[in-house]
Amino acid sequence: MKSMTRNTLILGLGLMLGVMLAIGQGVLAEKRNSGFSAESIPLEDIRSLSEVFGKIKQNYVEEVEDKVLLENAIRGLLSGLDPHSAYLDKKAFTDLREGTSGEFGGLGIVVGMEEGFVKVISPIDDTPAERAGVESGDLIIRLDDKNVKGMSLEDAVKIMRGKPKTDILLTIVREGKDKPLKITITRAIIKVQSVRSKTLAKGFGYIRISAFQERTGSDLRKAISKLKKANNRKDLKGLVLDLRNNPGGLLNAAVEVSDAFLEGGVVVSIKGRDESNTMTHSAKGMDLLNDAPIVVLINGGSASASEIVAGALQDHKRAIIMGTQSFGKASVQTVVPLGNGSALKLTTARYYTPAGTSIQAKGIIPDIEIDDVQVSKKDDNGFKRTKEKDLTRHLKNGDSEEESTSKKDSKDKDSKLVLAKDDYALYEALNLLKGLSLVKNLQR
Repeated sequence: MKSMTRNTLILGLGLMLGVMLAIGQGVLAEKRNSGFSAESIPLEDIRSLSEVFGKIKQNYVEEVEDKVLLENAIRGLLSGLDPHSAYLDKKAFTDLREGTSGEFGGLGIVVGMEEGFVKVISPIDDTPAERAGVESGDLIIRLDDKNVKGMSLEDAVKIMRGKPKTDILLTIVREGKDKPLKITITRAIIKVQSVRSKTLAKGFGYIRISAFQERTGSDLRKAISKLKKANNRKDLKGLVLDLRNNPGGLLNAAVEVSDAFLEGGVVVSIKGRDESNTMTHSAKGMDLLNDAPIVVLINGGSASASEIVAGALQDHKRAIIMGTQSFGKASVQTVVPLGNGSALKLTTARYYTPAGTSIQAKGIIPDIEIDDVQVSKKDDNGFKRTKEKDLTRHLKNGDSEEESTSKKDSKDKDSKLVLAKDDYALYEALNLLKGLSLVKNLQR
């Protein structure tokens, strides 16, 4: 077999609708002696394939182009392997490469297949799908008037793609709902800002990573610097890293993010059947938080590259992982470009956390499990709880700063209540972070 080297992309999770494939970059080489030779070609089976090809050409009710038949045969070869191996025609391959840049067209959801239906792995932040109310775990059973059952994932994706400002009606089955939901989404050009940050409380930062892209590592470092400056601190007291509903992204970006919080050691190891598909990625020792506490939020929509980060920080005991069990995507796909502009996306390896654990079909188990719940501002009886200060003619504190302190306390309480109502998991993560910071200070 002629030796050749191809530029490849190491992939994480499934196909996207103008979304992101969970991808990591790397360069792999085909070995000169791959074990495949002319003697190993299954001639009898190839004769059967040729016979089927001829029967279809001769007897099918409509004439079919040779190219269509051959591409369908290639798709069948790959789709029969596992849910993530696939044939990418020219357009699909182009869409894949555009997706890693952070700007692409579509709905803004990451999808896979489950029992013949399209399953939503996660919606992407601030996209048409997220704004329309699509949720992680939704099963799409109809696209406009077309039944999804029996479609390939690629065919479903093609239907969901389309010109910006055009609508598509998704019929969705959601756990806990008695009947299917109908959600209309207007297609758009998706521009993903993968890193967002804010201050949760004085000295405590929050960074949300929605996907791992080319710029995510550098954007994370900028976000940390910005948080330190906003809090007038050399080092933060602690950080919440939000990876919920993060479908993955570039492997290199996941390694960069992990590296930003580790002083060294293995981040992730990749092991394939062939040595060329085996490698280890390690941190270079550049903890930007100087060992300040970290709480990482994950859920069932956290997949692939986001699981690499959570697994690395958990195994190195660098962060507390909080939330619900992650998606469990720990196989590696390699995209190999073909001569005609198309490509193969082929599962070539599994990845392992620093402790050597495979989370394939299992996911990351949080250190602290917490489900999303709704928090009410009022007690069960519908009335606000009465405090001493609410009583008529209550005795004054006697402190001249009572009024200003009371206003500040009221403002802080309202802020906490809003956070608890809007995002209870984040509220609890902040409370945990404050506790960890307090313990760290007491140990000094």
